[in-house]
Amino acid sequence: MASNSISVLNALDNAKTQWYHVTAIVIAGMGFFTDAYDLFCISTVSKLLGRLYYYKPWTGAPGKLPHSINNLVIGVALVGTLTGQLFFGYLGDKLGRKKVYGVTLILMAFCAICSGLSFGYSPKAVMGTLCFFRFWLGFGIGGDYPLSATIMSEYANKKTRGAFIAAVFAMQGVGIIFAGLVSMIISKIFLDHYGAQPFKEEHVFSTEPAADYVWRIVLMLGALPALLTYYWRMKMPETGRYTALIEGNAKQAASDMGRVLDIEIQADQEKITQFNSANEYKLLSNEFFIRHGRHLVGTMTTWFLLDIAFYSQNLTQKDIFPTMGLTNKAENVSALREMFETSRAMFVIALLGTFPGYWFTVAFIEKIGRFYIQLVGFFMMSVFMLIIGVQYDYLKNEDHKWTFAALYGLTFFFANFGPNSTTFVLPAELFPTRVRSTCHALSAASGKAGAMVGAFGIQNYTQDGNVKKIKKAMIMLAITNMIGFFCTFLVTETKGRSLEEISGEDGGYSETQMTEKRPESRPDNWEEDSRNYG
Repeated sequence: MASNSISVLNALDNAKTQWYHVTAIVIAGMGFFTDAYDLFCISTVSKLLGRLYYYKPWTGAPGKLPHSINNLVIGVALVGTLTGQLFFGYLGDKLGRKKVYGVTLILMAFCAICSGLSFGYSPKAVMGTLCFFRFWLGFGIGGDYPLSATIMSEYANKKTRGAFIAAVFAMQGVGIIFAGLVSMIISKIFLDHYGAQPFKEEHVFSTEPAADYVWRIVLMLGALPALLTYYWRMKMPETGRYTALIEGNAKQAASDMGRVLDIEIQADQEKITQFNSANEYKLLSNEFFIRHGRHLVGTMTTWFLLDIAFYSQNLTQKDIFPTMGLTNKAENVSALREMFETSRAMFVIALLGTFPGYWFTVAFIEKIGRFYIQLVGFFMMSVFMLIIGVQYDYLKNEDHKWTFAALYGLTFFFANFGPNSTTFVLPAELFPTRVRSTCHALSAASGKAGAMVGAFGIQNYTQDGNVKKIKKAMIMLAITNMIGFFCTFLVTETKGRSLEEISGEDGGYSETQMTEKRPESRPDNWEEDSRNYG
Protein backbone atom coordinates (compact mmCIF):
# COMPACT_ATOMS: atom_id res chain seq x y z
CA MET A 1 0.00 0.00 0.00
CA ALA A 2 1.82 3.13 -1.23
CA SER A 3 1.66 6.08 1.14
CA ASN A 4 0.70 8.52 -1.64
CA SER A 5 -2.65 6.69 -1.99
CA ILE A 6 -3.59 7.64 1.61
CA SER A 7 -5.18 11.08 1.53
CA VAL A 8 -3.93 12.44 4.87
CA LEU A 9 -0.28 11.48 4.17
CA ASN A 10 -0.48 12.80 0.63
CA ALA A 11 -1.94 16.09 1.89
CA LEU A 12 0.86 16.51 4.44
CA ASP A 13 3.60 15.65 1.92
CA ASN A 14 2.36 18.05 -0.74
CA ALA A 15 0.97 20.89 1.38
CA LYS A 16 2.09 24.39 0.49
CA THR A 17 4.21 26.11 3.10
CA GLN A 18 1.78 28.20 5.13
CA TRP A 19 1.46 30.14 8.36
CA TYR A 20 0.79 27.00 10.42
CA HIS A 21 4.20 25.59 9.47
CA VAL A 22 5.85 28.80 10.68
CA THR A 23 3.86 28.60 13.92
CA ALA A 24 4.94 24.98 14.46
CA ILE A 25 8.60 25.94 13.94
CA VAL A 26 8.32 28.74 16.51
CA ILE A 27 6.45 26.61 19.09
CA ALA A 28 8.85 23.67 18.76
CA GLY A 29 11.84 25.99 18.36
CA MET A 30 11.16 27.86 21.59
CA GLY A 31 11.72 24.58 23.39
CA PHE A 32 15.20 24.44 21.87
CA PHE A 33 15.76 28.10 22.66
CA THR A 34 15.03 27.23 26.30
CA ASP A 35 17.19 24.09 26.12
CA ALA A 36 20.20 26.00 24.87
CA TYR A 37 19.77 28.87 27.30
CA ASP A 38 19.51 26.50 30.28
CA LEU A 39 22.44 24.31 29.22
CA PHE A 40 24.85 27.10 28.28
CA CYS A 41 24.09 29.82 30.86
CA ILE A 42 25.84 27.67 33.49
CA SER A 43 29.12 28.45 31.69
CA THR A 44 28.65 32.16 32.35
CA VAL A 45 28.11 31.71 36.10
CA SER A 46 30.46 28.84 36.96
CA LYS A 47 33.43 31.14 37.70
CA LEU A 48 31.20 33.34 39.84
CA LEU A 49 30.12 30.28 41.86
CA GLY A 50 33.79 29.48 42.47
CA ARG A 51 34.48 32.99 43.75
CA LEU A 52 31.41 33.01 45.99
CA TYR A 53 31.66 29.60 47.57
CA TYR A 54 35.23 28.31 47.22
CA TYR A 55 37.52 31.21 48.13
CA LYS A 56 40.49 30.05 50.25
CA PRO A 57 42.53 32.99 51.61
CA TRP A 58 45.76 31.00 51.97
CA THR A 59 45.97 30.38 48.19
CA GLY A 60 46.34 34.06 47.34
CA ALA A 61 44.08 33.50 44.31
CA PRO A 62 40.37 34.07 43.56
CA GLY A 63 37.97 31.27 44.50
CA LYS A 64 37.59 28.53 41.93
CA LEU A 65 35.31 25.50 41.67
CA PRO A 66 37.28 22.29 42.36
CA HIS A 67 37.67 20.12 39.25
CA SER A 68 35.20 17.50 40.46
CA ILE A 69 32.56 20.09 41.43
CA ASN A 70 33.05 22.00 38.18
CA ASN A 71 32.59 18.82 36.13
CA LEU A 72 29.49 17.93 38.13
CA VAL A 73 27.88 21.38 37.82
CA ILE A 74 28.56 21.52 34.07
CA GLY A 75 27.90 17.84 33.32
CA VAL A 76 24.97 16.81 35.52
CA ALA A 77 22.43 18.36 33.13
CA LEU A 78 23.93 16.27 30.31
CA VAL A 79 23.29 13.09 32.34
CA GLY A 80 19.71 14.25 32.90
CA THR A 81 19.32 15.05 29.20
CA LEU A 82 20.45 11.57 28.17
CA THR A 83 17.98 9.83 30.48
CA GLY A 84 15.19 12.25 29.50
CA GLN A 85 15.77 11.58 25.81
CA LEU A 86 15.36 7.84 26.27
CA PHE A 87 12.36 8.14 28.61
CA PHE A 88 10.33 10.70 26.66
CA GLY A 89 11.39 9.32 23.28
CA TYR A 90 9.87 5.96 24.21
CA LEU A 91 6.72 7.61 25.58
CA GLY A 92 6.39 9.65 22.39
CA ASP A 93 5.84 6.46 20.42
CA LYS A 94 3.70 4.74 23.06
CA LEU A 95 1.43 7.57 24.26
CA GLY A 96 1.63 10.06 21.41
CA ARG A 97 3.79 13.07 20.64
CA LYS A 98 1.37 15.66 22.02
CA LYS A 99 0.52 13.97 25.35
CA VAL A 100 4.08 14.25 26.68
CA TYR A 101 5.07 17.41 24.79
CA GLY A 102 3.75 19.81 27.43
CA VAL A 103 5.16 17.79 30.35
CA THR A 104 8.72 18.51 29.22
CA LEU A 105 8.10 22.28 29.22
CA ILE A 106 6.55 22.29 32.71
CA LEU A 107 9.45 20.23 34.05
CA MET A 108 11.98 22.57 32.42
CA ALA A 109 10.28 25.70 33.81
CA PHE A 110 9.92 24.30 37.33
CA CYS A 111 13.52 23.08 37.53
CA ALA A 112 14.95 26.28 36.03
CA ILE A 113 13.31 28.23 38.86
CA CYS A 114 14.45 25.74 41.50
CA SER A 115 18.02 25.82 40.14
CA GLY A 116 18.26 29.38 41.40
CA LEU A 117 17.20 28.37 44.93
CA SER A 118 19.23 26.45 47.48
CA PHE A 119 18.64 24.43 50.62
CA GLY A 120 21.04 26.11 53.02
CA TYR A 121 24.05 28.40 52.68
CA SER A 122 27.08 26.11 52.73
CA PRO A 123 28.92 25.30 49.48
CA LYS A 124 27.83 21.67 49.81
CA ALA A 125 24.15 22.62 50.20
CA VAL A 126 24.17 25.14 47.35
CA MET A 127 26.01 22.89 44.89
CA GLY A 128 23.94 19.87 45.93
CA THR A 129 20.68 21.73 45.29
CA LEU A 130 21.96 23.14 42.02
CA CYS A 131 23.08 19.75 40.73
CA PHE A 132 19.86 18.03 41.82
CA PHE A 133 17.59 20.45 39.96
CA ARG A 134 19.89 20.72 36.96
CA PHE A 135 19.67 16.95 36.55
CA TRP A 136 15.87 17.16 36.34
CA LEU A 137 16.14 20.26 34.18
CA GLY A 138 18.25 18.19 31.78
CA PHE A 139 15.67 15.39 32.03
CA GLY A 140 12.99 17.75 30.69
CA ILE A 141 15.35 19.15 28.05
CA GLY A 142 16.08 15.61 26.89
CA GLY A 143 12.43 15.02 26.09
CA ASP A 144 12.36 18.01 23.78
CA TYR A 145 14.88 16.48 21.36
CA PRO A 146 12.93 13.48 20.01
CA LEU A 147 9.49 15.07 20.43
CA SER A 148 10.25 18.37 18.64
CA ALA A 149 12.13 16.66 15.82
CA THR A 150 9.43 14.02 15.31
CA ILE A 151 6.52 16.47 15.45
CA MET A 152 8.18 18.80 12.96
CA SER A 153 9.09 16.00 10.54
CA GLU A 154 5.54 14.62 10.65
CA TYR A 155 3.92 18.02 10.09
CA ALA A 156 6.22 19.19 7.28
CA ASN A 157 5.86 18.71 3.54
CA LYS A 158 8.49 16.63 1.78
CA LYS A 159 10.08 19.54 -0.13
CA THR A 160 10.92 21.69 2.88
CA ARG A 161 10.98 19.12 5.71
CA GLY A 162 14.74 19.27 6.26
CA ALA A 163 14.74 23.08 6.40
CA PHE A 164 11.85 23.08 8.89
CA ILE A 165 13.50 20.55 11.23
CA ALA A 166 16.82 22.42 10.94
CA ALA A 167 15.03 25.71 11.73
CA VAL A 168 13.67 24.21 14.96
CA PHE A 169 17.19 23.13 15.90
CA ALA A 170 18.63 26.52 14.84
CA MET A 171 16.76 28.08 17.75
CA GLN A 172 19.50 26.47 19.84
CA GLY A 173 21.87 29.05 18.38
CA VAL A 174 19.51 31.88 19.41
CA GLY A 175 19.33 30.38 22.90
CA ILE A 176 23.14 30.34 23.20
CA ILE A 177 23.29 33.99 22.15
CA PHE A 178 20.66 34.92 24.75
CA ALA A 179 22.49 32.94 27.44
CA GLY A 180 25.47 35.25 26.88
CA LEU A 181 23.36 38.38 26.38
CA VAL A 182 21.14 37.97 29.46
CA SER A 183 24.14 37.07 31.66
CA MET A 184 25.95 40.12 30.31
CA ILE A 185 23.02 42.47 30.99
CA ILE A 186 22.25 41.18 34.50
CA SER A 187 25.91 41.22 35.57
CA LYS A 188 26.37 44.71 34.11
CA ILE A 189 23.36 46.08 36.01
CA PHE A 190 24.69 44.71 39.31
CA LEU A 191 28.24 45.74 38.41
CA ASP A 192 27.16 49.36 37.93
CA HIS A 193 25.44 49.40 41.33
CA TYR A 194 27.66 47.14 43.44
CA GLY A 195 30.97 46.95 41.56
CA ALA A 196 34.05 46.23 43.71
CA GLN A 197 37.81 46.54 43.43
CA PRO A 198 39.86 43.94 41.47
CA PHE A 199 41.06 40.90 43.41
CA LYS A 200 44.70 42.03 43.41
CA GLU A 201 43.67 45.18 45.32
CA GLU A 202 41.00 43.72 47.61
CA HIS A 203 40.95 39.96 48.10
CA VAL A 204 37.76 39.46 50.12
CA PHE A 205 35.46 42.22 48.90
CA SER A 206 36.43 41.82 45.24
CA THR A 207 33.64 39.23 45.33
CA GLU A 208 30.57 41.44 45.62
CA PRO A 209 27.99 40.09 48.14
CA ALA A 210 25.20 41.04 45.71
CA ALA A 211 26.72 38.63 43.16
CA ASP A 212 24.89 35.80 44.93
CA TYR A 213 21.66 37.15 43.44
CA VAL A 214 23.08 37.39 39.92
CA TRP A 215 23.65 33.72 39.15
CA ARG A 216 20.27 32.83 40.65
CA ILE A 217 18.42 35.37 38.47
CA VAL A 218 20.23 34.21 35.32
CA LEU A 219 19.30 30.56 35.93
CA MET A 220 15.70 31.35 36.91
CA LEU A 221 15.05 33.39 33.76
CA GLY A 222 15.37 30.14 31.80
CA ALA A 223 11.81 29.34 32.93
CA LEU A 224 10.30 32.30 31.07
CA PRO A 225 10.35 31.11 27.42
CA ALA A 226 9.12 27.65 28.46
CA LEU A 227 6.12 29.11 30.28
CA LEU A 228 5.31 31.49 27.43
CA THR A 229 4.98 28.68 24.86
CA TYR A 230 3.20 26.08 27.02
CA TYR A 231 -0.33 27.20 26.02
CA TRP A 232 0.47 27.05 22.30
CA ARG A 233 2.00 23.59 22.59
CA MET A 234 -1.16 22.33 24.23
CA LYS A 235 -3.25 23.71 21.36
CA MET A 236 -1.29 21.78 18.72
CA PRO A 237 -3.18 18.67 17.54
CA GLU A 238 -1.52 15.27 17.51
CA THR A 239 0.40 14.66 14.28
CA GLY A 240 -1.67 13.13 11.51
CA ARG A 241 0.85 10.36 11.01
CA TYR A 242 0.67 9.23 14.64
CA THR A 243 -3.14 9.38 14.73
CA ALA A 244 -3.49 7.48 11.45
CA LEU A 245 -0.56 5.06 11.44
CA ILE A 246 -0.20 4.21 15.12
CA GLU A 247 -3.64 4.85 16.65
CA GLY A 248 -5.29 3.72 13.40
CA ASN A 249 -7.89 6.52 13.60
CA ALA A 250 -8.19 7.70 9.99
CA LYS A 251 -11.23 9.92 10.65
CA GLN A 252 -9.53 11.86 13.48
CA ALA A 253 -6.30 12.26 11.48
CA ALA A 254 -8.21 13.59 8.46
CA SER A 255 -10.20 15.98 10.67
CA ASP A 256 -7.13 17.32 12.56
CA MET A 257 -4.94 17.79 9.50
CA GLY A 258 -7.83 19.15 7.41
CA ARG A 259 -8.34 21.86 10.02
CA VAL A 260 -4.61 22.59 10.19
CA LEU A 261 -4.09 22.74 6.42
CA ASP A 262 -7.51 24.30 5.75
CA ILE A 263 -8.52 21.63 3.21
CA GLU A 264 -10.91 18.69 3.14
CA ILE A 265 -9.23 15.27 3.54
CA GLN A 266 -10.78 11.83 3.08
CA ALA A 267 -10.52 9.37 5.97
CA ASP A 268 -9.29 6.28 4.03
CA GLN A 269 -9.81 3.98 7.02
CA GLU A 270 -9.52 0.76 4.99
CA LYS A 271 -6.31 1.86 3.29
CA ILE A 272 -4.75 2.83 6.61
CA THR A 273 -5.69 -0.54 8.14
CA GLN A 274 -3.95 -2.32 5.25
CA PHE A 275 -0.97 0.04 5.53
CA ASN A 276 -0.56 -0.64 9.26
CA SER A 277 -0.84 -4.41 8.90
CA ALA A 278 2.28 -4.36 6.70
CA ASN A 279 4.31 -2.42 9.30
CA GLU A 280 3.77 -4.18 12.61
CA TYR A 281 7.37 -5.19 13.31
CA LYS A 282 8.88 -4.01 16.60
CA LEU A 283 12.09 -2.11 17.31
CA LEU A 284 13.76 -5.19 18.80
CA SER A 285 13.07 -7.48 15.85
CA ASN A 286 15.08 -9.03 13.07
CA GLU A 287 12.88 -7.23 10.53
CA PHE A 288 13.82 -3.82 11.99
CA PHE A 289 17.51 -4.76 12.03
CA ILE A 290 17.41 -5.80 8.36
CA ARG A 291 15.50 -2.71 7.27
CA HIS A 292 16.97 0.00 9.50
CA GLY A 293 19.85 -1.39 11.57
CA ARG A 294 22.62 0.21 9.52
CA HIS A 295 20.98 3.62 9.69
CA LEU A 296 20.46 3.44 13.45
CA VAL A 297 24.14 2.57 13.91
CA GLY A 298 24.97 5.47 11.58
CA THR A 299 22.86 8.10 13.38
CA MET A 300 24.06 6.96 16.82
CA THR A 301 27.78 6.86 15.99
CA THR A 302 27.86 10.18 14.12
CA TRP A 303 25.97 12.01 16.88
CA PHE A 304 28.21 10.43 19.55
CA LEU A 305 31.41 11.47 17.76
CA LEU A 306 30.11 14.94 16.93
CA ASP A 307 29.19 15.74 20.53
CA ILE A 308 32.59 14.69 21.85
CA ALA A 309 34.08 17.42 19.70
CA PHE A 310 31.23 19.94 19.99
CA TYR A 311 31.15 19.95 23.79
CA SER A 312 34.95 20.01 23.95
CA GLN A 313 35.32 23.03 21.68
CA ASN A 314 35.66 25.37 24.63
CA LEU A 315 39.03 23.76 25.41
CA THR A 316 40.84 26.73 23.95
CA GLN A 317 38.38 29.45 25.04
CA LYS A 318 40.41 30.56 28.04
CA ASP A 319 43.31 31.34 25.69
CA ILE A 320 41.27 32.88 22.88
CA PHE A 321 39.23 35.26 25.06
CA PRO A 322 42.24 37.01 26.70
CA THR A 323 44.18 37.01 23.43
CA MET A 324 41.32 38.82 21.68
CA GLY A 325 41.03 41.28 24.56
CA LEU A 326 37.61 39.97 25.56
CA THR A 327 38.57 38.95 29.10
CA ASN A 328 41.21 39.82 31.70
CA LYS A 329 43.00 37.58 34.17
CA ALA A 330 40.90 36.74 37.22
CA GLU A 331 43.29 38.63 39.54
CA ASN A 332 42.75 41.87 37.63
CA VAL A 333 38.94 42.02 37.95
CA SER A 334 36.18 41.67 40.52
CA ALA A 335 33.78 38.71 40.50
CA LEU A 336 30.98 40.51 38.68
CA ARG A 337 33.39 42.04 36.19
CA GLU A 338 34.76 38.57 35.42
CA MET A 339 31.23 37.27 34.80
CA PHE A 340 30.43 40.25 32.58
CA GLU A 341 33.55 39.72 30.48
CA THR A 342 32.98 35.94 30.19
CA SER A 343 29.36 36.51 29.15
CA ARG A 344 30.38 39.17 26.62
CA ALA A 345 32.98 36.85 25.11
CA MET A 346 30.45 34.01 24.88
CA PHE A 347 27.95 36.37 23.23
CA VAL A 348 30.48 37.56 20.62
CA ILE A 349 31.65 34.03 19.76
CA ALA A 350 28.07 32.74 19.55
CA LEU A 351 26.92 35.65 17.39
CA LEU A 352 29.82 35.53 14.93
CA GLY A 353 30.85 31.86 14.97
CA THR A 354 27.99 29.70 16.22
CA PHE A 355 24.80 31.40 15.04
CA PRO A 356 25.47 31.73 11.27
CA GLY A 357 26.20 28.01 10.80
CA TYR A 358 22.74 26.97 11.98
CA TRP A 359 20.97 29.21 9.50
CA PHE A 360 23.29 28.30 6.63
CA THR A 361 22.03 24.76 7.18
CA VAL A 362 18.41 25.94 7.05
CA ALA A 363 19.11 27.82 3.81
CA PHE A 364 21.02 25.07 1.99
CA ILE A 365 19.88 21.72 3.39
CA GLU A 366 17.29 21.18 0.64
CA LYS A 367 19.75 22.24 -2.07
CA ILE A 368 22.94 20.46 -0.93
CA GLY A 369 21.30 17.69 1.09
CA ARG A 370 21.90 16.36 4.60
CA PHE A 371 24.54 13.83 3.58
CA TYR A 372 27.01 16.23 1.95
CA ILE A 373 26.55 18.95 4.59
CA GLN A 374 27.45 16.40 7.25
CA LEU A 375 30.44 15.06 5.33
CA VAL A 376 31.90 18.50 4.64
CA GLY A 377 31.20 19.65 8.21
CA PHE A 378 33.04 16.73 9.81
CA PHE A 379 35.95 17.10 7.40
CA MET A 380 36.38 20.86 7.95
CA MET A 381 36.10 20.51 11.74
CA SER A 382 38.82 17.90 11.61
CA VAL A 383 41.10 20.14 9.53
CA PHE A 384 40.69 23.22 11.74
CA MET A 385 41.09 21.31 15.01
CA LEU A 386 44.21 19.61 13.66
CA ILE A 387 45.72 22.99 12.73
CA ILE A 388 44.90 24.40 16.20
CA GLY A 389 46.39 21.32 17.86
CA VAL A 390 49.61 21.25 15.84
CA GLN A 391 50.16 25.04 15.88
CA TYR A 392 48.81 25.76 19.36
CA ASP A 393 52.03 27.36 20.68
CA TYR A 394 52.23 29.60 17.62
CA LEU A 395 48.56 30.62 17.72
CA LYS A 396 48.65 31.48 21.44
CA ASN A 397 50.97 34.37 20.69
CA GLU A 398 49.11 37.69 20.67
CA ASP A 399 50.56 38.52 17.25
CA HIS A 400 48.44 35.75 15.75
CA LYS A 401 45.24 36.33 17.74
CA TRP A 402 43.03 36.90 14.69
CA THR A 403 44.27 33.71 13.03
CA PHE A 404 43.50 31.84 16.24
CA ALA A 405 40.05 33.45 16.46
CA ALA A 406 39.30 32.70 12.80
CA LEU A 407 40.21 29.02 13.14
CA TYR A 408 38.18 28.76 16.32
CA GLY A 409 35.17 30.50 14.74
CA LEU A 410 35.34 28.37 11.57
CA THR A 411 35.34 25.20 13.67
CA PHE A 412 32.09 26.32 15.27
CA PHE A 413 30.67 27.40 11.91
CA PHE A 414 31.26 24.03 10.25
CA ALA A 415 29.98 22.19 13.30
CA ASN A 416 26.64 23.95 12.91
CA PHE A 417 26.67 24.13 9.11
CA GLY A 418 27.42 20.45 9.37
CA PRO A 419 26.89 17.50 11.72
CA ASN A 420 25.50 19.40 14.70
CA SER A 421 22.41 20.19 12.61
CA THR A 422 22.22 17.14 10.35
CA THR A 423 22.58 14.59 13.15
CA PHE A 424 19.37 16.12 14.55
CA VAL A 425 17.54 16.06 11.21
CA LEU A 426 18.37 12.58 9.88
CA PRO A 427 16.98 10.42 12.74
CA ALA A 428 13.65 12.25 12.38
CA GLU A 429 13.41 11.11 8.73
CA LEU A 430 15.03 7.70 8.39
CA PHE A 431 12.85 5.55 10.65
CA PRO A 432 9.24 4.28 10.58
CA THR A 433 6.45 6.22 12.30
CA ARG A 434 5.87 3.68 15.07
CA VAL A 435 9.50 3.88 16.30
CA ARG A 436 10.56 7.30 14.98
CA SER A 437 10.60 9.05 18.36
CA THR A 438 12.43 6.15 20.04
CA CYS A 439 15.08 5.93 17.30
CA HIS A 440 15.65 9.69 17.45
CA ALA A 441 15.95 9.38 21.25
CA LEU A 442 18.53 6.59 20.95
CA SER A 443 20.57 8.70 18.51
CA ALA A 444 20.31 11.83 20.67
CA ALA A 445 21.19 9.91 23.85
CA SER A 446 24.24 8.54 22.08
CA GLY A 447 25.17 12.15 21.37
CA LYS A 448 24.83 13.11 25.02
CA ALA A 449 27.05 10.15 25.94
CA GLY A 450 29.64 11.76 23.65
CA ALA A 451 29.05 15.11 25.35
CA MET A 452 29.81 13.50 28.70
CA VAL A 453 33.05 12.08 27.28
CA GLY A 454 33.90 15.67 26.33
CA ALA A 455 32.77 17.23 29.61
CA PHE A 456 34.22 14.65 32.00
CA GLY A 457 37.08 13.19 29.95
CA ILE A 458 38.56 15.62 27.43
CA GLN A 459 38.13 18.58 29.80
CA ASN A 460 40.61 17.01 32.21
CA TYR A 461 43.31 17.70 29.63
CA THR A 462 42.75 21.43 29.87
CA GLN A 463 41.84 22.48 33.38
CA ASP A 464 45.45 23.04 34.44
CA GLY A 465 46.41 24.88 31.24
CA ASN A 466 49.10 22.37 30.27
CA VAL A 467 49.96 23.24 26.65
CA LYS A 468 51.11 19.72 25.73
CA LYS A 469 47.90 18.22 27.05
CA ILE A 470 45.75 20.76 25.19
CA LYS A 471 47.62 20.05 21.94
CA LYS A 472 47.11 16.31 22.43
CA ALA A 473 43.39 16.84 23.17
CA MET A 474 42.85 18.94 20.01
CA ILE A 475 44.58 16.34 17.81
CA MET A 476 42.43 13.62 19.41
CA LEU A 477 39.31 15.64 18.58
CA ALA A 478 40.49 16.06 14.97
CA ILE A 479 40.77 12.26 14.70
CA THR A 480 37.33 11.87 16.31
CA ASN A 481 35.81 14.14 13.64
CA MET A 482 37.48 12.17 10.86
CA ILE A 483 35.97 8.95 12.23
CA GLY A 484 32.62 10.77 12.17
CA PHE A 485 33.26 11.60 8.50
CA PHE A 486 33.56 7.90 7.63
CA CYS A 487 30.60 6.88 9.82
CA THR A 488 28.44 9.29 7.81
CA PHE A 489 28.52 6.73 4.98
CA LEU A 490 26.26 4.53 7.13
CA VAL A 491 23.37 6.97 6.58
CA THR A 492 21.86 8.17 3.33
CA GLU A 493 20.28 11.20 1.68
CA THR A 494 16.61 11.80 2.54
CA LYS A 495 15.69 15.06 0.81
CA GLY A 496 12.67 15.39 -1.43
CA ARG A 497 10.86 12.17 -0.51
CA SER A 498 8.07 11.21 1.86
CA LEU A 499 8.86 9.70 5.25
CA GLU A 500 7.08 6.47 4.27
CA GLU A 501 9.10 6.13 1.08
CA ILE A 502 12.37 6.63 2.95
CA SER A 503 11.51 4.06 5.64
CA GLY A 504 9.89 1.54 3.29
CA GLU A 505 6.56 1.78 5.14
CA ASP A 506 4.78 2.36 1.83
CA GLY A 507 5.27 -1.29 0.85
CA GLY A 508 8.52 -0.70 -1.02
CA TYR A 509 12.04 -1.30 0.18
CA SER A 510 13.59 0.69 2.99
CA GLU A 511 16.57 2.90 2.26
CA THR A 512 18.96 0.21 3.53
CA GLN A 513 17.48 -2.43 1.25
CA MET A 514 17.38 -0.04 -1.71
CA THR A 515 21.06 0.78 -1.21
CA GLU A 516 21.90 -2.91 -1.33
CA LYS A 517 19.81 -3.40 -4.50
CA ARG A 518 20.84 -0.21 -6.23
CA PRO A 519 22.86 -0.95 -9.43
CA GLU A 520 26.30 0.53 -8.93
CA SER A 521 26.64 1.16 -12.66
CA ARG A 522 23.46 3.28 -12.77
CA PRO A 523 23.62 5.83 -9.94
CA ASP A 524 21.45 8.29 -11.84
CA ASN A 525 18.47 5.90 -11.90
CA TRP A 526 17.91 6.04 -8.16
CA GLU A 527 14.48 7.66 -8.35
CA GLU A 528 13.34 5.36 -11.14
CA ASP A 529 14.51 2.27 -9.20
CA SER A 530 12.78 3.48 -6.06
CA ARG A 531 9.48 3.85 -7.91
CA ASN A 532 9.83 0.38 -9.43
CA TYR A 533 10.52 -1.24 -6.07
CA GLY A 534 7.61 0.70 -4.45
